[in-house]
Amino acid sequence: MENAPHLLVVDDHRDIREPLARYLAKHGFRVSTAENAAAARKILQGSAIDLLVLDIMMPGEDGLALCRQLRAQGDLPIVLLTALGEETDRIVGLEMGADDYVAKPFNPRELLARIKAVLRRAEALPRRRGRPNAERLRFGRWVLDVGRRELTREDGVAVPLSTGEFLLLTAFLEHPKMVLSRDQLLDLTRGREAAPFDRAIDNQVLRLRRKIERDPKKPELIRTHWGGGYSFEAEVERA
Repeated sequence: MENAPHLLVVDDHRDIREPLARYLAKHGFRVSTAENAAAARKILQGSAIDLLVLDIMMPGEDGLALCRQLRAQGDLPIVLLTALGEETDRIVGLEMGADDYVAKPFNPRELLARIKAVLRRAEALPRRRGRPNAERLRFGRWVLDVGRRELTREDGVAVPLSTGEFLLLTAFLEHPKMVLSRDQLLDLTRGREAAPFDRAIDNQVLRLRRKIERDPKKPELIRTHWGGGYSFEAEVERA
């Protein structure tokens, strides 16, 4: 159990937080819980957490604010718990760098599957620590530091990427000027084992366009090939 991934569940509702913690522990995880953002920060400062399950709607500081701060500081995987029908919160959370979300009321089995999928993707990524010589790729007005998983604009503004967005952008940068089908992109970014619960590649492309295109409605970097998939049109060079 010592080597099991350590999860932190943050939810102000005890009747959700504690049963969920027991369920996740039953499936092999170490689990800590917090009732608000302040309590979560104390745990994060004192423990090595591998993934955060974070409720958006909390009194005081909400989950989106905590998500924004954590993503600015590092690449801790984050799965959001959102109110059913609150699509705006889900979109904002993903744009802030959350890796996935589950709408309440949720099926614990689906949440468990999403947690496992996010952890698999996170384990496959280069981490911020210990990769000082990692590759940096330049395209258009952007530079992607692959080792640090940092995307920076030419004016120095850093843009946070979720795990899925980073993997998708990396797939495009590794295959510039090639038409990649949706199935190929799924294989390159998520792996077939995650497919049953994955968001559509189209939605991931839409979110990535919002971050890197000058005008997402008239994309120049990521081109759509109707019926065929997508291609990355910019020249890619090592920075």
